Amino acid sequence: MKKSVFFIILLLILLGCNKSAPQKQLDTTIEKDWPMLDFVKVDSLNPILEPSTSQVFSCPLSNKDVHWEERNVLNPSAMVKDGKVYLIYRAQDNEMTSRLGLAISEDGLHFEKQASPIFYPSDDNMQTYEWKGGIEDPRIVESEDGSYIMTYTSYDGDIARLCIASSKDLHTWIKHGLVLGEGKYKNEWSKSGAIVSKLEGEKIIATKIKGKYWMYFGDTDLYMATSDNLIDWEVCENEENKKMVSVLHPRMGYFDSRLVEPGPYALLQEEGILLIYNGSNAANYNDPNLPKFTYAAGQALFDKEDPFKLIDRMEDYFIHPDKPYEKTGEVNEVCFVEGLVYFKDQWFLYYGTADSKIAVAVRDQK
Repeated sequence: MKKSVFFIILLLILLGCNKSAPQKQLDTTIEKDWPMLDFVKVDSLNPILEPSTSQVFSCPLSNKDVHWEERNVLNPSAMVKDGKVYLIYRAQDNEMTSRLGLAISEDGLHFEKQASPIFYPSDDNMQTYEWKGGIEDPRIVESEDGSYIMTYTSYDGDIARLCIASSKDLHTWIKHGLVLGEGKYKNEWSKSGAIVSKLEGEKIIATKIKGKYWMYFGDTDLYMATSDNLIDWEVCENEENKKMVSVLHPRMGYFDSRLVEPGPYALLQEEGILLIYNGSNAANYNDPNLPKFTYAAGQALFDKEDPFKLIDRMEDYFIHPDKPYEKTGEVNEVCFVEGLVYFKDQWFLYYGTADSKIAVAVRDQK
């Protein structure tokens, strides 16, 4: 009798342990219909943009000619304008100063670079924030009046700060200062602003929700800011402690266990607000299928009426480094998505590879 009771108890313990054992497992029984999937890397052409020593620019701050993209090209934004794809990308010289270059394409795949950068540190009111680290990681959307709004990162060599600029033609830009303002967040590390927008034809237009524009930003957790005019922004704070409210967090055991950071703009759709984001794999409590610190991209869905409310989130990444130029470079193991356009009935996703080159993946809308 005692043996029978012992074995029953042992069986119950084993069943209980098996039931409660933590596992990371994708639920294949439920198909999510909101993510933007099935992107195919264009292996026949990638990488589509590489560094060049032939591009020379007279820097107004160093007062010398520099090979402004000889070390790396990376992390591009993209827009469709006049039936062409405009790729605005980050480029680094050998001193690791970043400037923004422009390349134009008739088909979204083959690009012709412009000789000089279109956006760079200069002798202006932003010099103290932009020199000598430079200007990084643009994200561009169009406003209702046809002008272009760009969020970018200024880096003085110590602190990264999220900034805003505008243009009428994608060539000439006006700098409007720090997104988080000159107050208590002035010296707070901030990056990567993704403005909520909608697709109209082939244009990505910033759109209001409940009378305001919304932006996701950050490169640890994701936070939010709102604006009435796309230029002046107010951080979303908790009323009690006056701290920024986090709306997306890293997850232990996943590809985004180290940090999360916005990809392109956030896209308003019928199901909600689709945010493609970059995640980094932690050194521990991570996704064991990826090397530590790997950058791969996932997707999250927020409520279209309340953009701070997370509805759903992919369990796994949809793009990750698996090509030599994605695995080895200035920073190893990186696919960093940042440019997305709808062009000729296809979605083109542009991304930085190993912080060294630029590649594209295409999704057929049909």
